[in-house]
Amino acid sequence: MSEQAQAIFVNVGERTNVTGSAVFRRLITDGNYNEALSVARQQVENGAQIIDINMDEGLLDSQAAMRTFLRLIAAEPDIARVPIMIDSSKWEVIEEGLKNVQGKAIVNSISLKEGEEPFLEQARLVKSYGAAVVVMAFDETGQAETADRKFAICKRAYDLLVDTVGLDPNDIIFDPNIFAVATGIAEHDDYGVAFIEATRRIRKELKGAHVSGGVSNLSFSFRGNEVVRQAMHSVFLYHAIKAGMDMGIVNAGQLDIYDDIEPGLREACEDVILNRRPDAGERLLELAERFRGEEGKQAKKKNTEWRGWPVAKRLEHSLVHGIDDHIEEDTEEARQNFDKPLDVIEGPLMDGMNVVGDLFGDGKMFLPQVVKSARVMKKAVAYLLPYLEEEKRRTGMEGKSNGKIIMATVKGDVHDIGKNIVGVVLQCNGYEVVDLGVMVPAETILETAKSENADIIGLSGLITPSLDEMVNVAAEMQRQGFDLPLLIGGATTSPAHTAVKIEPAYKNNAAIHVNDASRAVGVVSKLLSGTARDGYVADIREEYQRIRERRSNAQAAKNRVPLEGARKNAMKLDWSGYEPPQPRTPGVTRIDDVTVKDLIPYIDWTPFFAAWEIKGRFPQILDDPNRGEAARSLFEDAQRMLGTMVQEGWLRPRGVIGLWPANADGDDITVWADEGRTEKRATFFGLRQQAAKDNNRPHLSQSDFVAPDGADWIGGFAVTAGENPDKMKEFKAAHDDYSGILFAALSDRIAEAFAEYLHERVRRQFWGYAPDERFEREELIAEAYRGIRPAPGYPSQPDHTEKLTLFELLSAPETAGITLTESLAMMPASSVSGLYIGHPESAYFAVGRIAQDQARDYAARKGWTLAEAEKALAPILGYEPGEDSEKSAA
Repeated sequence: MSEQAQAIFVNVGERTNVTGSAVFRRLITDGNYNEALSVARQQVENGAQIIDINMDEGLLDSQAAMRTFLRLIAAEPDIARVPIMIDSSKWEVIEEGLKNVQGKAIVNSISLKEGEEPFLEQARLVKSYGAAVVVMAFDETGQAETADRKFAICKRAYDLLVDTVGLDPNDIIFDPNIFAVATGIAEHDDYGVAFIEATRRIRKELKGAHVSGGVSNLSFSFRGNEVVRQAMHSVFLYHAIKAGMDMGIVNAGQLDIYDDIEPGLREACEDVILNRRPDAGERLLELAERFRGEEGKQAKKKNTEWRGWPVAKRLEHSLVHGIDDHIEEDTEEARQNFDKPLDVIEGPLMDGMNVVGDLFGDGKMFLPQVVKSARVMKKAVAYLLPYLEEEKRRTGMEGKSNGKIIMATVKGDVHDIGKNIVGVVLQCNGYEVVDLGVMVPAETILETAKSENADIIGLSGLITPSLDEMVNVAAEMQRQGFDLPLLIGGATTSPAHTAVKIEPAYKNNAAIHVNDASRAVGVVSKLLSGTARDGYVADIREEYQRIRERRSNAQAAKNRVPLEGARKNAMKLDWSGYEPPQPRTPGVTRIDDVTVKDLIPYIDWTPFFAAWEIKGRFPQILDDPNRGEAARSLFEDAQRMLGTMVQEGWLRPRGVIGLWPANADGDDITVWADEGRTEKRATFFGLRQQAAKDNNRPHLSQSDFVAPDGADWIGGFAVTAGENPDKMKEFKAAHDDYSGILFAALSDRIAEAFAEYLHERVRRQFWGYAPDERFEREELIAEAYRGIRPAPGYPSQPDHTEKLTLFELLSAPETAGITLTESLAMMPASSVSGLYIGHPESAYFAVGRIAQDQARDYAARKGWTLAEAEKALAPILGYEPGEDSEKSAA
């Protein structure tokens, strides 16, 4: 497994175990089950995502205790929301647990210690109960101690479970045995390394399987010294998780943050766990005495030296490091030192934010850190607000700013992460931002700009129809005589579109494309600077003129194949020897059995960092010499929020899939109402590449991958992570832009992960053409599997209106709660939709620029005018629409 394994670690709470917790054992043996339930509840509250339940005590009726406790848990929603690990050395107790547990359980454990036949018998029973299983690295000759033997036993067990029993590899959890280190016995010194190396091999070679372990075993030699034990557990997990350990039985409430461990203690723990020196155990034993009792508590305290600095330096430190613990008391102290509350903002707070701005501009701070700084600034300003209002009432004076900017996501579009980040960065640099939110009509934007006496208007959008709406806003600004700079930003925008479409519609002032948040401050400061403005605007206009000329020349020179020629050069698959797979579950299927926790392993983290303008591939970005520290901090915050999202149920993912009889019809795909293909139900219209090609490469259309005759099929899907407007309001009320943006970015990643997860289920279960498929997450992200899921509005079919057909077939609003705006953006915003094509040779491609003959043909097939087709296909037109564009193409 790659470094991506460190993305998720599942804590298995260990305290509901009579063999490991004296308190829990006493409560169970005394029959005090209500108090015992509180132990389970506390484990969940402290971050346990699974709880391990063990009733193996000599004086107990273990089967009855297991049955009673599991039935009580089922009535406790705070506990029942996490899975249960049924832990026993007695098979009859495990089976009793399986009969009484709610939901999918995990059996802990089975092994090969009694040979293959009992192992296979127990594994088949586990499968019959629909449970997952922990497999110990234990065979007929005993427990495995070396890395080689640990892996060999696990490989043998894996082959038996997968090939003989038919168990899903994702339901296999190996425990390669965590043994105590620093015992004084030399043979034990390599136990930590052996577990880590075995884990790395298991995750790499035994596809789909997980790795767990009882972490507390590691530190048994230091029982009684909780400071050292917790440090050892944290250091061990830091390295084991990197190697691929994704689950562990550990007290979730007693883990240190790796970077917070006292450096000397951390190094000594690493020497022991990684067996880096022969005297490591003796050195740790000697050091451990320093961390007993009160001295140990003092050693764990965070450095608070900065709290003794002058208040202005304390405020700067809080702003630069994003620390809001003391911001109100420090702001109050600063207020007492100034004549007016506004002086605190314009003095030490803005001085601190200027440091933040300088560090950001120099590349020494990164966007997530800047947004954290803004959170601190907003809390300080919120504290001062009553005093500011009182001062304004008393004096009639208003505060100053560097300029006022109206920002909005345009009508029909619901995406605003990038806009929110830009707004925060501008606020950090002294600009007043009026954020109108999403789906804002042109009239609202312009009315607000007038009433607020704005200096600049900023428009944002993600989907391609937003480009037309931006042109509409620009034209309306021109018509109403506005003379404000217009900023354009968002994923689908570009300097070329701004130069070709927006600037010609708005001549009164500058229309400028802003690539990302790091450029926004520089652009705004130049536009509002009396001396630099004119030269800057002139340079931009010259550049946009060059873009228009280059585009015009390129269009004139571009060699595009006539549509008929492109069709003759279509991909020609051999359909005579192809038997299209029959779906196991045809028709429409609602998907409402998925949780955020299910989707976390499918997250592609690289786009998450890109959303925060930390560009680079995950996990390598975490070790980047320049951006790694910021990336790691952001990643840790994301993991903490994900854990809370799972525990508190912030989101409810929903989805729907459909699998329908289909055949290609030229460039289009016909969807049939029946398997006999007697009644047409719908058509997905296709576009074909027209750029000139060499080496006999085909001109592709999506329909090339669907059989023109016979019993072929096509699928469709729509999924959403859901939304939580109350949580977003909570962040806004707390002036916590950072958490709001983080939540939105994670929601987007969860929606994309849902699409990946569901596609896997379609391939293996619903369509079922790849039931034995096994891929690691990296391979899923790289789309190494058979089949594609192209989406309307994306390169292989850029026409967003195809979503209308897809949503009608899926009944997406009713089945999944996903609707379309007038501009065909999906709501909730964190949603994904597309088609499923299953042919082994299907592949993603970009249609690219098309000629007018294809625009006319497409319009005729859809029953549109040419103008309607040109509007829908505007981003890919390889020509400027002519005067005849209003004529009917039919």
